[in-house]
Amino acid sequence: MLRSSNPVLGKVQNTYEQITTRKATILGTSNKAAMLLAMLTATAGITWQRFQTDPATAMQLTMLGFFLGFVAIIVMMFRPQWSGVLAPAYALSEGLVVGAVSAAYEQQYGGIVINAVGLSLVTMAVMLLAYMTGLLRATPAFVRGVVVATVGVAVFYLVAMVLGMFNIQVPLIASHSLAGIGFSFFVTGLAAFNLIIDFAQIEMAVKEGQPEYMEWYGASALLVTLIWMYMEMLRLLGKLRD
Repeated sequence: MLRSSNPVLGKVQNTYEQITTRKATILGTSNKAAMLLAMLTATAGITWQRFQTDPATAMQLTMLGFFLGFVAIIVMMFRPQWSGVLAPAYALSEGLVVGAVSAAYEQQYGGIVINAVGLSLVTMAVMLLAYMTGLLRATPAFVRGVVVATVGVAVFYLVAMVLGMFNIQVPLIASHSLAGIGFSFFVTGLAAFNLIIDFAQIEMAVKEGQPEYMEWYGASALLVTLIWMYMEMLRLLGKLRD
């Protein structure tokens, strides 16, 4: 690459090259995941407080957050190089959803949120330890099984959502029976196994020397799984309370 003889322009060019050639690292991904969690927590506090005083507005913010978060994550799937902007946008948007849902559960089951948060963090730590020690690895068979099961659950939830529009309830999702509790245990465990795939993808990005923006991409994928697992943990604990 040609370099400018002007020392100022040359310094700018060197800085640009350093930025564009930086590679993803485990530490960088961890730091960005922590930042995304902080952003999510900040906006979750908004709808948490609003739910106590103005539930209608909280619901509007929740729907807005869900829509914006969905758009951000879909665009990021096709444009990972935009992750530096889209990942924070997703975290801030999804925080509005998490805050309102958490407040609703807390109102019905006092103390459930802190339990769900604690169990989610402990589960993530256990899965990370299992991955680091080689107890659980993202083998092709493991990934295939988890992905197929995840898609199946997603389709099941989508069908349940459509049926709900016609006031038809799907028993397994809302039921507090043994079958309903067993289903929630299964889905919560499935979310936890998805963490193994996230860890493997982050490690692969680092080993392959992928660009630094993949830190945001990997951190956002981890956040998506954590939010899912936390939501399922709330539903499971609620069923167990009843």
